[in-house]
Amino acid sequence: MSESRFSPVVSPPFPPEGGAAMVRHGGGFDWWQALARVLSSIDAVREGRALYVLLSALSGGGLALATARASLARGETSWAVFQAAVGLFIAFYGSNAAGLLMMDRALGRPPRDVFDALEDALGIAHRVLVALAGMVLVAAALAGGLLGLLWLSGLPKLGPWLFAGVVPLTVGVVGVVAVAGAAVAGPLTGPSVWLGASSWQSFRTLLGLIRHQLLQAAVMAVALSGLTGLVGAGTSLVVMLGGRVMAEASVWMLGIDLPPEVLMVGLFGGGLQSINAAAVPKEAVAHTAAAAIGGGVVFAVALVLPTAVYLRGVCEVYLTLLRNEQRHGRSGA
Repeated sequence: MSESRFSPVVSPPFPPEGGAAMVRHGGGFDWWQALARVLSSIDAVREGRALYVLLSALSGGGLALATARASLARGETSWAVFQAAVGLFIAFYGSNAAGLLMMDRALGRPPRDVFDALEDALGIAHRVLVALAGMVLVAAALAGGLLGLLWLSGLPKLGPWLFAGVVPLTVGVVGVVAVAGAAVAGPLTGPSVWLGASSWQSFRTLLGLIRHQLLQAAVMAVALSGLTGLVGAGTSLVVMLGGRVMAEASVWMLGIDLPPEVLMVGLFGGGLQSINAAAVPKEAVAHTAAAAIGGGVVFAVALVLPTAVYLRGVCEVYLTLLRNEQRHGRSGA
């Protein structure tokens, strides 16, 4: 892949080696600017290339998973497992390709071509899984330590005294691990890799963010979740209103004796198997099938919009934390 379109960002305000530097504690944090960056993620609904890649990935992955479910119903377990793996492969690498395009926009540079994004995703997306595996190992080590302390708390005489300290320690560690997983490890591993970090660099950067900017990351993650939820709710409202008008008008104009809700099943991710065949007269079968297919397209688009906002948002969150690192110094990775 070409160096110009996939090389770690080295110029300020970003640290070298794709964001591998650690975050040093200290200094203030510009909360208003950070929240403004999160709100700017709404602009993702206009990113045509990323939307196209994301729609293709989710549609292709969903089709493969639906095929796997049908194969499993026929008892073809091996074939179903293969189809499910293909579906997950398409969705995972396609989402990473869309993430690369979103990172380009968040950095303020022209997005790469779609095929370049797909090629780059195939070459680096596995780093996300490796870095996440490292974070899971850290969490497992902490869990093992806590379980060991709980076991020691069962000892006579010393146990109850030890347990008095184990209780707050366990509550605190579990709470921090949960917040770190939801606010840093889960959402920010992808952006760190999309910026050019290796698996090890990503792992070290995430640990630094957890140590020194967990509060900032958590607040921004909550704000992004709220924004994504609002986009999803607004999209759902449009789909429900438009779908209801479409269904009522279709029943009237086509002259079919069919509950309008049947024509709306596809809008909410349902297929023909979700429709009561007894409620569909023979003359309306073709239109019902067509409505399910068309509604599926609308459902996919409605799902893509909030997902795109979320992908752009995690890029903005990650870059904002790196800017804060640049302002207040850093230590080498």
